[in-house]
Amino acid sequence: MKKKSLPVSHLLNAGKRIPFKKSYSLLAVASSFALLTACDNVAEEAVAPATELGQYADVQQAKGMLGVNVLLKVPVTDNILNELKGFGTVMEVIPEINALTMKVASDKLTAIQKLAYVDVANPDAERKGAPVDAVSVADFTGGLSTWNLDAVNVTDLDKGRTVEQDATGVYVGVLDTGLLDSWRQYFPQERIATQYAKSFGGGGGVNGNVSEQPNKWEHDQDSHGTHVTSTIIGFNLNGTSINGVAPKATVIPVKVLNQNGSGWSSVIAQGIVYMAKLKEGPLKGSPVVINMSLGGGVLDAVEKAAIDYAISKGVIIVASAGNSGTAGMGYPGAYAPVISVASAGLKAENTVPAWWYKLDVPEPTSQSDLYLATYSSRAKAGQDLDVTAPGSNIVGPYQVNSGQVSYYYLSGTSMASPHVAGIVALMAQKNNSLSAAQAEEILENAAVPMPELGNESEVGHGFITADAALGDVQ
Repeated sequence: MKKKSLPVSHLLNAGKRIPFKKSYSLLAVASSFALLTACDNVAEEAVAPATELGQYADVQQAKGMLGVNVLLKVPVTDNILNELKGFGTVMEVIPEINALTMKVASDKLTAIQKLAYVDVANPDAERKGAPVDAVSVADFTGGLSTWNLDAVNVTDLDKGRTVEQDATGVYVGVLDTGLLDSWRQYFPQERIATQYAKSFGGGGGVNGNVSEQPNKWEHDQDSHGTHVTSTIIGFNLNGTSINGVAPKATVIPVKVLNQNGSGWSSVIAQGIVYMAKLKEGPLKGSPVVINMSLGGGVLDAVEKAAIDYAISKGVIIVASAGNSGTAGMGYPGAYAPVISVASAGLKAENTVPAWWYKLDVPEPTSQSDLYLATYSSRAKAGQDLDVTAPGSNIVGPYQVNSGQVSYYYLSGTSMASPHVAGIVALMAQKNNSLSAAQAEEILENAAVPMPELGNESEVGHGFITADAALGDVQ
């Protein structure tokens, strides 16, 4: 017998806050559907900045072996591959960007870097971001407004959506942990492009080459990718529809992080190239956006080349700034061609019952109503921070027990990034030929300045709203 779900009003008002260990607080635990609030001082995907080669990561080494990503100045040839085999094992070739990955003894890296045809060689960089029922609706356009959607002006309390665009015809690749087994209980099947969904695993060199993992994209155990997706297209909360920034976008889940929410830049590069090839091929006539709510301390050369390649094919890339506060931004978000997003919260949190969906955010948007999250990474010299969006106390699907449907508040720049990816999807619907450079310029010009909250190194060009950005799209 199927267990009857509690109504959303019961779920959200059934109890008071109860202290909970591990820097979380439990809210309204009247049923098995729990809501959890992550504290601002918790780094949801913390990264440490690094500039020296030896700081690549927590670069994975075993018995003196090292995973290395190699970017060439020329196309990959058999002669080059044969010569490189003298330094170690060639694991994977990415011909689209003249790159390959290797497993070598750590003392061989310098020799590889000195080869005439090698542009850059660096250690692989770490990155940290059953039968089910189907959702009966095709999208959540008419769902409830939440504070974060109201704040970016795609919805308004009791008025529904306030912008014309809904991202119809736009594809958003969510490069993350994939989706939970139970994703059909949260999302309409029509909104997930299962025919293009993909999982890439491996990386780190010593763990083996990057490989495709059939169907693993929908068997995630981490929940991160599911929560991120819910901000973009909305979600079903125990029978109640919650709106999304871009409720009619079509999401392509690309699993590039493992079941612990971490991974390697070589794997992420493969995911980016995969999305670029979709844009070149079956999605040639459609706008394609990538969201990457992930990051690491340094920009990997092969990952950078993959980003450049995807942008050259017309893909627009959005990424989180990182959760390291004053320690600096994470990559790839800090790389200038990527649209990077810092995290803000609402000062009026908890001022009304069920504030997260009943609080009417004042308009026009004012910096006095917002705060810059302490964990949100600030840009250091040479890093590029673009805009700020809601990222603290964002409600979405998140499971701590496999198979048990539940919903949590999460905080982090991971939660801010999909707001902007969704806004870019709305912009791309309005202008199908929108380029990455155009999208970034429009967002920067349309953002609400936040001088009292911080300078451009802290908040970028300011807090972004969908109506302002769409107003500047030709």
